[in-house]
Amino acid sequence: MTAVTDPPAAAPAAHPGPEPGTQHVRIAIVGSGFSGLGLAIRLRRQGMHDFVVLERGDDVGGTWRDNTYPGCACDVPSHLYSFSFAPNPEWSRTFSAQPEIWAYLRRCARDFGVLPHIRFRHEVTEARWDEAAQRWQVDTTGGRLTAQFLVAAQGGLSEPALPDVEGLGSFRGHAFHSARWDHSVDLRGLRVAVVGTGASAIQFVPRIQPQVSSLHLFQRTPPWIMPHRDRAIRDWERALYRTVPAAQLAVRGGVYLGRESYVLGFMAGRISLGERIALRHLQRQVRDPELRRRLTPGYRMGCKRILPSNDWYPAITRPNVEVISAGLQAVRPHSVVGSDGTEREVDAIIFGTGFHVTDMPMAERLRGRDGRSLAQVWDGSPQAHLGTAVAGFPNLFTMTGPNTGLGHTSVVVMAEAQIDYLLQALRAMEQRGAGAIEVRDDVQRRFNEETQRRLQGTVWNAGGCRSWYLDRHGRNTTIWPGSTLGYRRALRRFEPGEYRMQPAVVGAPA
Repeated sequence: MTAVTDPPAAAPAAHPGPEPGTQHVRIAIVGSGFSGLGLAIRLRRQGMHDFVVLERGDDVGGTWRDNTYPGCACDVPSHLYSFSFAPNPEWSRTFSAQPEIWAYLRRCARDFGVLPHIRFRHEVTEARWDEAAQRWQVDTTGGRLTAQFLVAAQGGLSEPALPDVEGLGSFRGHAFHSARWDHSVDLRGLRVAVVGTGASAIQFVPRIQPQVSSLHLFQRTPPWIMPHRDRAIRDWERALYRTVPAAQLAVRGGVYLGRESYVLGFMAGRISLGERIALRHLQRQVRDPELRRRLTPGYRMGCKRILPSNDWYPAITRPNVEVISAGLQAVRPHSVVGSDGTEREVDAIIFGTGFHVTDMPMAERLRGRDGRSLAQVWDGSPQAHLGTAVAGFPNLFTMTGPNTGLGHTSVVVMAEAQIDYLLQALRAMEQRGAGAIEVRDDVQRRFNEETQRRLQGTVWNAGGCRSWYLDRHGRNTTIWPGSTLGYRRALRRFEPGEYRMQPAVVGAPA
């Protein structure tokens, strides 16, 4: 297809360049988690060095740096939850814990030489597209810079979400979100309320349960829990992977294909075998019929995230744990009140209440060609072409953006597909002498209409629950409706005809 290019006669006049003292780079990447680091590494390997990574924290790692709660681990197999170009033969377990994943990311940043490109303690406070200069003006807590391209790689699990609960600010005990765990608080002997029963809670509750005096668990809807197949990786296996790297790649390939097969049940609207396995797991570990009834999900498996655990049920059936089938309604100085009206005195509240996914704060800070923020344009329903480019926001790319989430395998696979696509876009612009690129409105609209059509009838949309996959309008703007094989195929070739390219401004920095 032929790119849609503005006529040469309409080319903008020369631009004087960036303000004196303002650093200009070709590419500014926001975030140093898997997506940001992966892109930075690939840029260097392609011989591109004019980029920076803007990181609000003191170290790399994104969510794997921030989530340090007890028991934090990944529910995707280790061999698959890593870069395809950087296998790690030293994983100690088949499902890695947070310290190992964080160490892996730090090692990749060091070994692939991207640390000099990272600007730590540079949180993006606002970024505006300058149409005349064909560049982004980026304000950060570390100063201003300009960039021809801006890549939003902060991820969907970066901003903790707290419930809007009456009186929360009046609480005189300890209160924190699991993603901002307060390690200064000694929970031994305390009365603790835990709000939420999602992916974080099922990991930290079994760790803190033996320490606390009492644990009051607020559960609005019970999760589907599967037996965990985690095990220690044997010494001889690690030795084999070090000696014969192809052996680990073969294992990765097998794990990948096995995980891809899971998506068939999600797309069909029911995972019958998985539900039977989970219900047997529940029956074996929970003997009390009444408690078992309250822990049995009333929706199809996969409608919410499926959680693997061998110690969740044993922990919450202990004598010092109370499972409350209600939400949190109010907080008082020394107590919590459930939506059932019951008040319980507690010394600490831990929120396992997830993240801002469809309402990510970063969208408020990005302003496109017409001056509106990304949040205003989306109006509660994030949309992008291939989860990667947004109409009205030239030279902006979103990593793991709308409808790129997964319920069955590693999101790193999706990120790597986007990185390949982005690199193709950069090469296409160079070949055409373009200074700005923007996806066409009609292309984005058709893609999102087709995405929503494919989601109809899947377990994510028709599973009988209200999940964080759905935005405030009830649209599923989080999950990719298919396999990663299909997504990789969709991004395999960059199509210039789906974009508008503008000639480069004369004199503008490149």
